[in-house]
Amino acid sequence: VETLGSVTTICSDKTGTLTRNEMTLETLVTSAHSFQVSGVGYAPHGGFALDGREVDPEEHPALLEALRTGLLCNDAALHERDGQWQMEGDPTEGALLTAALKAGLDMHLQQERLPRTDVIPFESDHKYMATLHHDHEGHGRILLKGAPERVLELCTQERRPDGDAPLDRDAWHRHMETIAAQGQRLLAVALRETDAEQRTLAYQDVEAGGFTLLALCGIIDPPREEA
Repeated sequence: VETLGSVTTICSDKTGTLTRNEMTLETLVTSAHSFQVSGVGYAPHGGFALDGREVDPEEHPALLEALRTGLLCNDAALHERDGQWQMEGDPTEGALLTAALKAGLDMHLQQERLPRTDVIPFESDHKYMATLHHDHEGHGRILLKGAPERVLELCTQERRPDGDAPLDRDAWHRHMETIAAQGQRLLAVALRETDAEQRTLAYQDVEAGGFTLLALCGIIDPPREEA
């Protein structure tokens, strides 16, 4: 008792001890809106709100495009077994899958519509993951997700409700600071159209830049109820 009474600081491993170790997308910022995402963990129960009012993701194409990119540029898998949702893979990627399902996107349907042709896996050296996809008409696109400062370096445009426009870097840096100040982990998603003939993806293809920034994602590891 005397020893405990003199303790001023307790250090604990947070992940899985004080938190659920189930990353959850809580904020998604596009060029026009900042969406709040409800629900915790990998169960796709929850929705999207603007300024506290629930919104239909179908009415916000930029939101859906960002969620679709996070779903496809992704190696995680999500399954429901005996009423419990289980994630296989990276927890951050699991959070993106869950958010896409909350918006009504079907994982298998999206993968069939835009099958993956090639991939550059995430590595800490380059701080991003990139995937190459082609639709059934042959149109190609490169999807990109990673550390926001790295993704911003590769973007020249941003997706707006009325089309693409030059990237407003200062505005995005302000968004990054706002999300980070709330204790959320940051992730950015972007895309770029490419030639139908391109069937492989190399670092120089990504480093060439010219991407369109879709959104910033704020992700948390929610605390355990008992904590």
